[in-house]
Amino acid sequence: MFIDEVVITVKAGNGGDGAATFRREKYIQFGGPDGGDGGNGGDVIFVGDPNINTLVDFKFKKKFAAQNGENGAKKRCFGKNGENLVIKVPVGTQVRDAETGKLLLDINVPNMERVFLRGGKGGAGNERFKNSVRKAPKMAGKGREGAEVRVKLELKLLADVALVGYPSVGKSSFINIVSAAKSKVGAYHFTTLEPKLGVIRVGEGKSFVIADIPGLIEGASEGVGLGDKFLRHIERCKMIYHIIDVSGMEGRDPIDDYNKINEELRKFSSKLADKKQLVLANKMDLLWEMDKYEEFKKYVEEKGAKVYPISVILQDGIKEVINDTWQILESIERQPLEEEEDVLDVIKSQKSDKPDFVITQDEDGVYNVEGAMIDGILSKYVITYDEESVITFVHMLKNLGMEQALRNAGVEDGDTIRIVDVEFDFVE
Repeated sequence: MFIDEVVITVKAGNGGDGAATFRREKYIQFGGPDGGDGGNGGDVIFVGDPNINTLVDFKFKKKFAAQNGENGAKKRCFGKNGENLVIKVPVGTQVRDAETGKLLLDINVPNMERVFLRGGKGGAGNERFKNSVRKAPKMAGKGREGAEVRVKLELKLLADVALVGYPSVGKSSFINIVSAAKSKVGAYHFTTLEPKLGVIRVGEGKSFVIADIPGLIEGASEGVGLGDKFLRHIERCKMIYHIIDVSGMEGRDPIDDYNKINEELRKFSSKLADKKQLVLANKMDLLWEMDKYEEFKKYVEEKGAKVYPISVILQDGIKEVINDTWQILESIERQPLEEEEDVLDVIKSQKSDKPDFVITQDEDGVYNVEGAMIDGILSKYVITYDEESVITFVHMLKNLGMEQALRNAGVEDGDTIRIVDVEFDFVE
């Protein structure tokens, strides 16, 4: 089964929490802090596997998560780092943000290995919070949460040359003859229902890859027929073989076919339409009026493309096409389709703009404090809710502007404040 587009969710591992522990040994009544750091969460890594040619493995499993880091422990024991998650995809896979469509990764080289999401950093143990003033800290760093993002995987085949043309013009027969590909051939439309790749060997150490995609028809760029589902597979190619049935056996005009297919390429992508084209006038063996071919050849050459008269069935004219193609490919560099965006920038832009402090009063008159600042501190520190930790927590919030926010909300001396599960009186 050929699957070339799928949406999945990937998540980096969370960092482990630091430990808030103290030495408790014989003859040591008041030991100092000895909490170890938490381990880092595992990374999410994409690898381009040349042995995979479809995204079918992602059809049923939709969520992939790296391992979380382990929590720190007493006696300065550090938590174990989480294992990285390696996701193998076909070469030519693009990783895009599912919401915006922005390109985040382009896996376009065999065995390319790219870190997509870094695991959350492990929290510091309470030993690291010790200083000349605070000799016995009872709080520790909380492990950072690993980023999570919903992405679309799009497979765009890596080929040097793409075959385009109407159905039944001989594309599948052509690729079968010039390469070891086994495309299905038949005297009916849409014989090819999925892209096929073939390797054409020109000589010792000389070869190039050709892609056969399902036949295009008018309206393909808008999804008519097999449409734009397969057009993206030829965006990466260096050049195009445009195969035309010059015999007109099916009642179509070769010049009209040539213009309509190029128009569909232009509508889909201007870059695609501007690629170098070799026009292969196929079925010359069925052509009885050479004037028809000469008229077609003159028209196409005036457009700037070279025409090659060929017969796929008789294998006439194909060798010249292959030799010329090799010379042309040597002078063309593969251009990147678009620039990659930083995945962290995309994630940040999608986060809601939550206010620093959200202060509400309940029916009992208690002021509840929430907001981005609260979430931020709770995400960084392990609060043990003993008196010292709570005081430290509140002082952090005060330095971040909570006191002024409370006054602005109408809080007065003696009012009760609740933050998470902790209540205290507001004192001027």
